[in-house]
Amino acid sequence: MKVSIIAAIGQNRELGKNNKLIWHIKEDLQRFKSLTKGHPIIMGRKTWDSLPFKPLPSRTNIIITRDETFAPHENHHKFSNCKSCEGLGLAVVYSLVQAVELAKNSPGSENVFIIGGGQIYKEAIEKGLADKLYLTLVDRTFDADTFFPDYSQFKKIVFEEEHDSGGCKYRFLELER
Repeated sequence: MKVSIIAAIGQNRELGKNNKLIWHIKEDLQRFKSLTKGHPIIMGRKTWDSLPFKPLPSRTNIIITRDETFAPHENHHKFSNCKSCEGLGLAVVYSLVQAVELAKNSPGSENVFIIGGGQIYKEAIEKGLADKLYLTLVDRTFDADTFFPDYSQFKKIVFEEEHDSGGCKYRFLELER
């Protein structure tokens, strides 16, 4: 099982503002979909709340929260311990380690993706839980309140590709430790 982080960040590692993405780059969203489809995705509750459509289809959505009364779907009971919403490809857990363990037994577990947010990314990098980073580096600065953590320990460039979309320059970058 390989655990990867996937994110789009600005020049100062900006991720978002007010629990929203600060840019919408069509090619980045397409890349996100093609990489994560068919694999478990791990996210914090605020990232879950920010999704316009949920759960993300064709993926096991694993949500991390400290709130033991959190129910991700209004038609489901409140959760205790680690329970999944049957038939929805959806689970709620209370730690990143628990999320990774659950992902091991999910369909497509050869590749697991951590999709946010800032606190979850930070914990995954600090605890050495991620093997690879899939980054979209946007060549601009943005007003933000959430930032991607330092990732300087990921030094090996596996893939790099530059793009320009309507004057917005960005590059896809894959890094390993």
